[in-house]
Amino acid sequence: MMQRTLIYFPRGAVDHGYPEQTFNNQGEMINTIVVNGGQQQALIYFGGNAEAVAFNAADFARVLSDFTVYLVNYRGYGGSSGSPNEQGLYSDALAIYDQVSRQHTGTAVIGRSLGSGIASYLAARRDISRLVLVTPFDSIEAVAQSQFPIYPMKYLLRDKYDSAARSKDIKAKVLLVIAEHDRVIRRARSDKLVEAFAPLKPQVEIIKNADHNDISQYPKYYQVIESFLK
Repeated sequence: MMQRTLIYFPRGAVDHGYPEQTFNNQGEMINTIVVNGGQQQALIYFGGNAEAVAFNAADFARVLSDFTVYLVNYRGYGGSSGSPNEQGLYSDALAIYDQVSRQHTGTAVIGRSLGSGIASYLAARRDISRLVLVTPFDSIEAVAQSQFPIYPMKYLLRDKYDSAARSKDIKAKVLLVIAEHDRVIRRARSDKLVEAFAPLKPQVEIIKNADHNDISQYPKYYQVIESFLK
């Protein structure tokens, strides 16, 4: 299916040295990497479509020491079973949240790129404390249409990840983190999401000089996230 080559780029398991927790959902085993175990507050991280979330574990352990952080390996990623698809990833997100929230006093969520669509879905359906969307978009369909204007993406893409449409159902405080020179998610797509979230009065931070894939290498990236989550 064309959408698989456009949206999902699964990465295999990576050696990392951190504890793991596996969640069973719909017959699939979803692997998460857990850092800073035993904290009262939790944070669930949904990464990008080609991201090996293990590579962010050390930074999260250092910056968010007051949170137990669960870095999610999507279906087909990082040792998790199955194949990624929109409804499956949504279901996994709900299942992970429901179990994690019972173990902690509050749960925040970060979604980066593809993960921003999953995080938005979760925030629209569960009571999360804070929502951080990194290099976000209004919908995957709109992103793909802008990149491939000659193709009718409305009909070619089954998975939509329409975050803008879900904004009205989100009650959490929101931080949007945008790369100034994002060459994957064009600025128009992030700006449309900012417009959709306007009633929530989100905090919007633009990381100067950053591109889509290197945004987390800039000091301001973790600074604004840490400050927002306090």
